[in-house]
Amino acid sequence: MKQLVEVIAKALVQNPEQVSVTEAADNNTTVYELRVAPDDMGKIIGKQGRIAKALRTVVKAAATRESKKVTVEII
Repeated sequence: MKQLVEVIAKALVQNPEQVSVTEAADNNTTVYELRVAPDDMGKIIGKQGRIAKALRTVVKAAATRESKKVTVEII
């Protein structure tokens, strides 16, 4: 899952070397924290949050196949 978030984020931004994803366990949910360069924040979020929502949807769909609960936070 972590690699999935990282690959998608790197494909969207201008500075892929500044993309980092950290994984944290919270109760029975895994939280992925996505950090990007300040200049790339708009590209990750998208207009009205559409790209961020799509990213979260893809990750949740992949996690559902493995019977896991995940969330993606953009920091």
